[in-house]
Formats: sequence, C-alpha cells, structure tokens
Amino acid sequence: MSGMASDHNNSSQEEYIPHYLQKEDPFASKLSREADIIAGFYLTIIGILSTLGNGYVIFMCSKRKKKLRPAEIMTVNLAVCDLGISVVGKPFSIISFFSHRWMFGWIGCRWYGWAGFFFGCGSLITMTAVSLDRYLKICHLSYGTWLKRHHAFICLAIIWAYATFWATVPFAGVGSYAPEPFGTSCTLDWWLAQASVAGQAFVLSILFFCLLFPTAVIVFSYVKIILKVKSSTKEVAHYDTRIQNSHILEMKLTKVAMLICAGFLIAWIPYAVVSVWSAFGRPDSVPIQFSVVPTLLAKSAAMYNPIIYQVIDCKFSCCRSGGLKAKSSLKKSRTYTISAHRDSAAMNETQLE
Repeated sequence: MSGMASDHNNSSQEEYIPHYLQKEDPFASKLSREADIIAGFYLTIIGILSTLGNGYVIFMCSKRKKKLRPAEIMTVNLAVCDLGISVVGKPFSIISFFSHRWMFGWIGCRWYGWAGFFFGCGSLITMTAVSLDRYLKICHLSYGTWLKRHHAFICLAIIWAYATFWATVPFAGVGSYAPEPFGTSCTLDWWLAQASVAGQAFVLSILFFCLLFPTAVIVFSYVKIILKVKSSTKEVAHYDTRIQNSHILEMKLTKVAMLICAGFLIAWIPYAVVSVWSAFGRPDSVPIQFSVVPTLLAKSAAMYNPIIYQVIDCKFSCCRSGGLKAKSSLKKSRTYTISAHRDSAAMNETQLE
C-alpha cells in the first residue's frame, strides 16, 4: 500500500505543471486593467514615501556617522535594506502594473526576484540582530556593554553574506525565481514543491532559515525581555532618578524595536502563508485575485520604519529635554536609534547629542 501511495505521489508530482508553463505568455496580467492601475498607484505612493523616509534616516545618521553606536548602525542597515527594496525593486513592478503585463522578460524576472528576496532577507536578519542586542542589553547587561562598534560591523558582514547566500542559492540549480500567478511581479518559485522532492527540500530550507528561525529568535528575545522587565520593575523603583530615567529610556527603545519587528512580520506573514499554501496545498487552489493582496501588503513593509522612527523621536525629544532648552533639544536629539545605556554617563552623552 505504501509503495502504491508513493508511486501515486511521484506520478502526481511529475504531472504537475506550474502556472507559468501552462500558457504561452506567463507575464500577461491576470487581473483587470483597472485593478492593475490601482495597484500601480498604490505601489507608487508606497515607493515614494519609503524612498524619502529611509533616505532621510540614512542622511541624518550619516551626519554623525563617527558617533553611531552599535544598534544605531543596525538601524542604518535596516534603512538601507528598505531603501534598496524601494529603489531597486518597486520601479519594475510599478511599470508592469501600469503596462498590464510584466515588461522585463525572464532575465528581469529573476533579477527582480533576487533583489526582493535579498533585501527582504537582509531586513529580517537585521531585525533579528537588533532583537538580540535588546535581549543582551536588558537581560544580560555584562554582555550588552561588551558589544562595540567593530562587533556591529562584523555583524553587518554576516547579515549581508547570509542574505546573499540564500538569495543566490536558486541560481545554483536547486531553485528558481518565477512570475507570480497574477503575472506582473516575480518571486521565489514556491511551486517547485509541487513538482519534486528536491523542490520541497528547497522551499522548506528557505522557510526555515529565512523566516521561521529568525522569527523564533525575535519572539524568544522579546518574550525574555518582557519577563525580565516584569521581574525588575520593583527593583528599579528603589534606584535614584537618573538610573530610573535610563531604565525608562531603555524600555522605550525596546518597544520601538518590538514595534518595528511587529510591523515587518504583520506585512510579510500573510504573504508567507499564501506562499506555503501554494507550495504544499492543492495546486492552483489560491485564487489569483486573492494572491495579489498579500503581495502588495508585503511590498509596503519598507514604508513603516521611517514613520516609527519619526514618531518615537518626537516623543524622545520631549522626554530628554528636561535639563536643556526645548528648542535646542528638539534640534539636537534626533538620533534615530534603537540603543541606550544604563549608566548615567551614557545617559548624559545621549542628552548632549
């Protein structure tokens, strides 16, 4: 019986033909022209806001690049990833939506898929590093104070190498990039899992190393932080005012990092669910009109972070201006950081900056 089931499974995999091979033109839009125009305008607005916002974050940080702390360097890297998605990827999809078809052929499709996956993976791994930094700062202070600028640059090298490896693996023959079912965008070829065991292994590896594992690290870090904060709140109440203020700033910065990670995951998880269903569910069971919504939501992820930085920065400006004039504080305290220091000397340094 098991042999017959295996034969049936193999035969079904061999018979499966992905959507982009079922028709002569895989790049023709499967949506109405009106839907494509709406999606094009939506991505144009998202692209402009993301480019301006992340460009502004990078510009402001570049003015004080020699003073950037380790977690601030991670923040800049996150902005670079988000800017890369907006500048390198979005023009391709915007032009294609307005043209009612993918305009750049298979070479452009593979480039677009690679760039989107590369910068998206870089963003998630950067946020994983930020969550670990927050975890060390809050739960293991001795390790947190040990982290220096050169450790941050080593971490950057690891992040870019990791993203490059997984984005390039499909070109080694174990995977591929292919058109989305609606025709005007490209992504990882999730449909390989329907065709072979090797395709299933490829998709499962991508899911684990580029989504599940980083997400698990992020969730672990912030759960431990929440538990630590609950257990230490009463202890901090007995410290002097400066240590209490430092602790409050540390917690607020941690909330910023949590908010950034939550925004990214909320934007990408629906797309991941649809992709997994396309890979392992019943072939072609996801309606084309439905599949485009998670894709557009995921493309908006690069826009959120600059808004979060700006809103929180305004709040921090008010919190940190106690000993300074309000105008001077608002002018000088724009740090766009996800880091803080517990000791009073570091707190004073942050205020002066």
